[in-house]
Amino acid sequence: MSYNTFGHMFRVTTWGESHGPAIGCVIDGCPPGIPLTEADIQPFLDKRRPGQSRFTTQRQEEDRVRILSGVFPNEAGVQVTTGTPIALEIQNTDQRSKDYSDIKDKFRPGHADFTYIEKYGIRDYRGGGRSSARETAMRVAAGAVARKVVPGIVIRGALVQVGAEQIDRARWDWAEVDRNPFFAPDAGIVERWTAYLDGVRQAGSSCGAVVEVVAEGAPAGLGAPLYGKLDQDIAAAFMSINAVKGVEIGEGFASAALSGEDNADEMRIGPDGAPVFLSNHAGGILGGISTGQPIVARFAVKPTSSILTPRRTIDAQGHETEILTKGRHDPCVGIRAVPVGEAMMAIVLADHWLRHRAQTGDRRSETA
Repeated sequence: MSYNTFGHMFRVTTWGESHGPAIGCVIDGCPPGIPLTEADIQPFLDKRRPGQSRFTTQRQEEDRVRILSGVFPNEAGVQVTTGTPIALEIQNTDQRSKDYSDIKDKFRPGHADFTYIEKYGIRDYRGGGRSSARETAMRVAAGAVARKVVPGIVIRGALVQVGAEQIDRARWDWAEVDRNPFFAPDAGIVERWTAYLDGVRQAGSSCGAVVEVVAEGAPAGLGAPLYGKLDQDIAAAFMSINAVKGVEIGEGFASAALSGEDNADEMRIGPDGAPVFLSNHAGGILGGISTGQPIVARFAVKPTSSILTPRRTIDAQGHETEILTKGRHDPCVGIRAVPVGEAMMAIVLADHWLRHRAQTGDRRSETA
């Protein structure tokens, strides 16, 4: 199987399956001399780790990361990147493959079972194998490294919609995101989401969600006007996340309802002589190139396909049958998609920052 690598200059290749002995990744293109230890990566993995609330899968994985290569102590004794490939590994410790033995010959509706077998003629039915969201743990690990590449950048994500229930944007508080199990920036929505998801979980069903990711501190000039658009690559990165079915940048689809006057981000000269935008409908990207404003993107996550309600399907022998999926599954995969979205944004920005520096030598990318 090819297509396991993302990025150009900052390249991430992941490997492993949901129920295999381990998962891992190799990061190539990271500049040398960046301080990096496992302690720099682990907090982001802890944020994504399963089993932390009743609203996520109860699979108990410690998700302890090991750095296998690409770092070495400098003269001051600080462990730093060497400029060589960085290999990371996480052991799988709580697989329950028997949960899937009853469905090994059946195609789960909404899953990649049918398309996978049509393409490859073989599939690992245990938890989805390579198609499992378990792989995203390595994206989060790689994203932790990527955050250290671009100086001065802050990347934060939040859940802004669960099912049909949206946050009140007037109550947005980034500090609230780390105080609730939903990564919600609106304290007022937590009680409603709790009641709603309890009902979804008890019914053995699932629901979708919308995640918003904001990157602040990215310099102007990242991206290219045609086939290397920054928003193009962000969209590709988000669409590569399991269960994502839609992406928007800035106002996104809502911009279709705006007038040209309302949508335009007007400009003035600030007190320091630098340009100032009066709004950010474009989400920090114009013509595929970053403006220096916050980069704002959202993605929609479909309901978890693994549910306890019987669904009609077919099996590998061509018989019509029914299926219900046992095991431990997220009633709303959008919750744990928040740190994954942050990681993919970080990987794209690290890649574009290195590409920009290589092409232009622009001093702004060195001092941003």
